[in-house]
Amino acid sequence: MIASLARINELSKKAKETGLTNAEKVEQQVLREDYLREIRGQVESTVTNMTVIDPLGKDVTPEKAKNVKNAKPYTLIERT
Repeated sequence: MIASLARINELSKKAKETGLTNAEKVEQQVLREDYLREIRGQVESTVTNMTVIDPLGKDVTPEKAKNVKNAKPYTLIERT
């Protein structure tokens, strides 16, 4: 489970009951953005690593998906 989800839910409940301060609204937005980024990463990882097999057992994964799967990951280089 995503660690920030409990805090997101807590802020959502507080927003409905009593309202949020400006700082809490900013925190809520940042947490939601982080949550969505993590979910999108999980979905992308799942789809990228998927193989499609037809009823006869033949790999029918589209070429575009195979190319993405076989592509080398990007390496970040810090510049000084």
